[in-house]
Amino acid sequence: MNQARPIRIMQVIARMNVGGPAIIVAELMRELDALRFQAILVTGFCADDEADYLDEVATAIPAIRIHGLGRSVSVLGDIKAFIKLLRMIREFQPDIIHTHTSKAGVLGRIAGLIANPKAKRVHTFHGHLLYGYFSRLKTSLVVLIEKSLATISTVLIAIGNQVKDDLLTVGVGKSKQYSVIFPGLVDLEIQSKASARTQLGLEVGNTYIVFVGRLTQIKRPDRLIEIARHLKESHPKVELLIAGAGEKFTEIQELTNRESLPINFLGWRNDIGRILSASDIAILCSDNEGIPLTLIQSSQAGLPIISTNVGSVHDIVVGGKTGFLTDNNTHSLIQAVDQLISNPSKMAQFGLAGKARAESYFSLKGMIQAHEELYSQLINRIN
Repeated sequence: MNQARPIRIMQVIARMNVGGPAIIVAELMRELDALRFQAILVTGFCADDEADYLDEVATAIPAIRIHGLGRSVSVLGDIKAFIKLLRMIREFQPDIIHTHTSKAGVLGRIAGLIANPKAKRVHTFHGHLLYGYFSRLKTSLVVLIEKSLATISTVLIAIGNQVKDDLLTVGVGKSKQYSVIFPGLVDLEIQSKASARTQLGLEVGNTYIVFVGRLTQIKRPDRLIEIARHLKESHPKVELLIAGAGEKFTEIQELTNRESLPINFLGWRNDIGRILSASDIAILCSDNEGIPLTLIQSSQAGLPIISTNVGSVHDIVVGGKTGFLTDNNTHSLIQAVDQLISNPSKMAQFGLAGKARAESYFSLKGMIQAHEELYSQLINRIN
């Protein structure tokens, strides 16, 4: 390729709903060296119950929107989105088509193969759909589709080691195709705990356990209800903070109000630094995860973490050193909560160790450099 011009990269993601994939894609758009790379972002629209990261946070990032590329599945809508992708690829003539999330991965890679077969096709697995999402039959279909798509992919990126291992175990791609690139985040704006709590209307003397994320079934917000019931009975000065929304929001809020549970609902927020500054412990209850960015941010804020040991969470949380990794059940989570809130010195120890780990492994500079090196290697590779 003629290096006189920048490498053209088309980033394709189904929708930029608030969450890990959107944050990573936004940082790639913002931080790639503009002298070496020319990037465009192609995405769909968020559902009514989702917050759009481009509207809420990354308002300066331009995006080309395609109807039908979002979460919902519609034969007619998907066909229209596919045709639009074909046209855009032919017009832009990207050197690299980098897809994110499942639907965009399907449509984007096939469209790339048809419209510009010389372009390198890269797909990032921000997690996977192998556990906790579908029935066994549907999961088998997902695996079959991903196996097929891997054969037309130049590189597969996994955001965590367990994500890569899980995909290889079921036969998606070959080991030599994979690169593991950890997410990298900007430094949080941290403030004093007292000022953060005052601004959020929280009690200065309480202990707060924070959950940040979508209130969807895979995140198991029902476990947050069980933990809140336990706190109400056993720890009257400990409360839960929930920053996020989703299809389970109304159900969880109604249960909380009915039972007068110690939960504060903050909704979708773009002041995550303030929320984490006000908190003492971060918690995640999911049945499945990729490598949750909210836990990286919690580590940046110096919070100890309690999480189910799923997906690539263990790349962030070192059990017994930066937090507790539990079995995938509510009882184990409650045990970890009891153990940690009764030991303030361990909370502080875990928090400091987690902050150091986040600085070493999850820097924005490191993530951008890894992508820039990968893109350059792909273009310079002798076919």
